[in-house]
Amino acid sequence: MRPHDPTAYTQGLVWDHGALYESAGLYGRSSLRQVDPRTGAVLRRVDLAPAFFAEGLALAGSRLLQLTWKEGVAFQYDARTFERTGEFHYEGEGWGLCDDGRRLVMSDGSDHLAFRDRQTFALLGGVDVRLDGRPATQLNELECVDGAIYANVWKTDEILRIDPVSGRVTAVIDAAGLLDAAAQEQADVLNGIAYDPEKKTFLVTGKLWPKMFEVVFVRASLR
Repeated sequence: MRPHDPTAYTQGLVWDHGALYESAGLYGRSSLRQVDPRTGAVLRRVDLAPAFFAEGLALAGSRLLQLTWKEGVAFQYDARTFERTGEFHYEGEGWGLCDDGRRLVMSDGSDHLAFRDRQTFALLGGVDVRLDGRPATQLNELECVDGAIYANVWKTDEILRIDPVSGRVTAVIDAAGLLDAAAQEQADVLNGIAYDPEKKTFLVTGKLWPKMFEVVFVRASLR
């Protein structure tokens, strides 16, 4: 368990060689941040104009790409300097974003995941996500890990592991109970997944959460 800024409306979380990047949302409060993963302190921050609601975040090489909710703009930054170096435009809403090393994966709150070019943001196709044969909707923040996609499900404590080829949900992770009752009263929903490949652990948090948790996903025992 680690501290997390309780004023951050977490929309995207990315780990890179000990550096932790976060996209925080809400109109008038949206920002891109570099966060100390041990203390939760904000080391660097770039605020967005009040007209933009920040959403998902991905690291593609040396570039950070940050979605916006209804504005149809993805901002590009130099990860080292936080200088804004460009922007891309897209149709529909932006929710979650991750990079699998070959392409970007993007969610829009539906059961569909879009695949986009890492350099141009051009649409390359997509896949519909199914859980036990039914549409899995409200897909939110994304993390690409070892050929799978992990997705927060908005307004729930569930994280889905998704096969990007078939769209089939291969695991449902129950993340309930991370916050105690007192902390939960001031917090919003679970949202934010980052993966540390060296330790093979996940960092998870939520919107307005005072804590971040380092976890390992394990198979539930059958009784």
